[in-house]
This record gives sequence, structure tokens and C-alpha cells, in this order.
Amino acid sequence: MHPEYQYLNLLQDILENGAIKHEYNTGIEEKSVFGRQIRFDLSQGFPLLTTKKVFTRGIIVELLWFLQGNSNIKYLVDNNVHIWDEWAFRIFTDAKNGKWYGKERPLTEEEKSIQDQAVFIQKIKEDDAFAKEWGDILTVYGRMWRKWPGKDHTIDQIAWVIEKLKKSPDRRHAVVSAWNPDFIYEMASKEHARPVPPFCHTMFHFNVLDGRLSCLLYQRSADMFLGVPFNIASYALLTSMVAQVTGYPPGEFIHVFGDTHIYSNHYEQVKEQLKREPRPFPKLVLNPAIQNIDAFTFDDINIEGYNPHPPIKGEVTVVGGF
Repeated sequence: MHPEYQYLNLLQDILENGAIKHEYNTGIEEKSVFGRQIRFDLSQGFPLLTTKKVFTRGIIVELLWFLQGNSNIKYLVDNNVHIWDEWAFRIFTDAKNGKWYGKERPLTEEEKSIQDQAVFIQKIKEDDAFAKEWGDILTVYGRMWRKWPGKDHTIDQIAWVIEKLKKSPDRRHAVVSAWNPDFIYEMASKEHARPVPPFCHTMFHFNVLDGRLSCLLYQRSADMFLGVPFNIASYALLTSMVAQVTGYPPGEFIHVFGDTHIYSNHYEQVKEQLKREPRPFPKLVLNPAIQNIDAFTFDDINIEGYNPHPPIKGEVTVVGGF
């Protein structure tokens, strides 16, 4: 059976058996199950879902941004990827409404005049000083992966994991965590609090078995229609990149879900997707000359033979704190 049916069968399971819940800050309905797993053998193709077209360029650019340890959206904006725009604009809007997140100065008249997200993002693109102040959303995966704020130093978890995989492949502690309570809503220190959603993909674990490198991701909250296809491909790509720089062929990507849900504004889109037959997975080709995780560029990552069904549009369900 085509491995994509794991994802499609989970969609069907949620539609048929999911408990009805409602988003606490929007009231939107969702159907939800708890505790599921799917897995992909990366030697059998790159798990970029084919029953709808997935935004491949966005996946690659975002992952490279994470690997920089970057929390400022300017890199994404400059590369025409806008999946984090709304969170920077929300912080800016909160500041206009008096919530400063540790800042103490009043807005300038020019800042007060910015009412539209598109104008805000264009300002991020064109004005480096504005981008430095307003483009940094702080609570981002890459910062926790590469610059976890320790008591007296920052911690590069990715570099540590790669070193351990090279030197001690039989050990079981190659874990990266993004779940930092000091950056999450009411638990956060005043200077760290942001309305960005708490980390959905909270931790991942590399393991070497039979000479192959596998990765297990735990995702506490999974938007199955819009988010999860993106997450599958992103972590499969990360696994393959880490495998290359540590000298192992890639093994499996295992995806473990906590709250696994479909929002009501995606029900009809999911039903349409379930009518489609999966097509062969594409092939991931990485530049073999790259042996350092920080050396990868967009041009070093190629996905060949991707022939998906047409995209199915769905509105993003906006969640977040405060």
C-alpha cells in the first residue's frame, strides 16, 4: 500500500471518530483524536504528499531559516515566504494597542500610520532597522534548536546532536527540544512573552539502527489538513540532511501526534482530498559535497519527480495566546 494512505486513513479516522472540540479563543469547531503515529521509510521516496500540491519552496526556506537559529522573519520575507507574517504583525498591532512586551518607547507617527499587514511586511523588506525591531518574533523553533538560552551561555542543540551521532551512534540521547516554558504565554518571563502559538512540534529524537539514521518527532498539536503535510516533509528533509552530514544513509521518519485535529473550515477540503489516489513520491537529492549542516543553501536541495494533484486551498485557522 502507498505510504501516503497512512495520512489519508488518519484524516478519515478523524472525520468519522473525532471528538468535537472548539478553539478556545475563536470558537471554531474541530474534530480531534489523541495519540496517533505514521512512519515513512526515506529510502523508498521523499514523503511529500501527492494528493494535493504542497508548498515545497516554503518548506525548504523555512527549514533553512530554522537551522540559522533565526527568529526574525526578514529572511523569509526576502525569500517571498510569508507563513510567519501574521505573528510579527500581531506583535506590532499589540504594541499599537499598548502591549509592549518589555519595550518602553512610544510608537513613532510613521509606525502608528501602518494599519495593513501588507504595508507592514513591505516595510520589513525595505527597512533593515524596522525589520530588526519588528521582524523578530522571538518564540521560534530555530532559536530553541540553535540558541537555547541557558543560564550563562546559549546552547546549540543541533550541533550537539550531530557531534554525538558521529562519535557515539549507539547512544540514545540525540534529542532536540523546542518546548521552553519560559517562552510560552503566561509561563514566560515578561521579556519573553509573545502571542505566538506555543511550539507544536515540541521535540525530536535521532537514532542509529542497522547503520541508518532515523528521526522520531513528537507533535503536541497537529493541524492535519494544512500543517501536517508541511511538517512531514520538513522533518523528512531535516533527517536526510543530518544523515548526510553524519555519514549515515537515512532510515525512517516517524511522526507521533498528540492532539490530532481537522478544523471545521477544512472539512470539505479534506473530503475532496480523500477522493484522490496517491501518486509516487518524489526523490530528494542533496548536494553530496555538503558535509556541514550550516553550509546547505536552497540550491543544494532538489526534489525530483514531484507530480501531485492540484492544490486544495484552505483558510489558516488563527490561534495563539493572550
